[in-house]
Amino acid sequence: MLKDSYFHEVFWKQFRRNRLALAACGIIVFLFLLSLFAPFVTPCKPDALDLYHVLMPPSAAHWFGTDELGRDVFTRVVYGARISLKVGFVAVGISIAVGTLVGLLAGYYGGVVDSLLMRFVDIMLCFPTFFLILAVITILEPSIWNIMAVIGLTSWMGVARLVRAEVLSLRERDFVLAARALGASDARIIFRHILPNALSPVLVSASLGVAGAILTESALSFLGIGVQPPTPSWGNILTSGKDYIEFAWWLSLYPGLAILVTVLAYNLVGEGIRDALDPRIRE
Repeated sequence: MLKDSYFHEVFWKQFRRNRLALAACGIIVFLFLLSLFAPFVTPCKPDALDLYHVLMPPSAAHWFGTDELGRDVFTRVVYGARISLKVGFVAVGISIAVGTLVGLLAGYYGGVVDSLLMRFVDIMLCFPTFFLILAVITILEPSIWNIMAVIGLTSWMGVARLVRAEVLSLRERDFVLAARALGASDARIIFRHILPNALSPVLVSASLGVAGAILTESALSFLGIGVQPPTPSWGNILTSGKDYIEFAWWLSLYPGLAILVTVLAYNLVGEGIRDALDPRIRE
């Protein structure tokens, strides 16, 4: 317990020194609260039509302007944050769960189990991930749940490799050998002793993975095979904006900025976690 509390103290001390990572955390919390309380901070519903105010530029009444159907772009961007954050967290949760399990089994048992699992990882890495997602989505119904599942099930290979490398160095440590000598089962050793000590690279991968999942969902929605209208998504808002980009620039600017800021924030947090966990930069 003392060791854990000391580790947490050192980690937070290092993380707080990274001002960019702290600012990125603030942005993520702000986006989360904004999407959570969207009905209270937006002037109307995201699918409310107003054909008398079509393609209106940003103003006091419509902060981000209106689209080709008179819908408030600010409202749609805020509600689109719900979709993007949901996709990011659920997809990364799936990829982390699958990758961690595969990495634990491969690293702990080694031998034939390691060879089979790692060759399967190599085969999965041979496929271009985005085109594999496109192929699966075109076969399945393009819904948000299918998108989250497909993104999660096609992005776990990097996590598996990271966890396997950690487990290979941990399985010969004294505390693992002591647990094995006391008669602990393999499941207890893996999940009770090894897993908590192998989570450091997983945290970094999870933060960066959320950014990647948001980008992938936005790209799928932009291509028309992601989240389907009228449900607002940053990607499908950009899709509608590309037809009017010459005279309605706000339709592309604001959802594009939302994607940029969100992805950048998660990347900065991931780098901050990585630096805080790196013992080489600690004083």
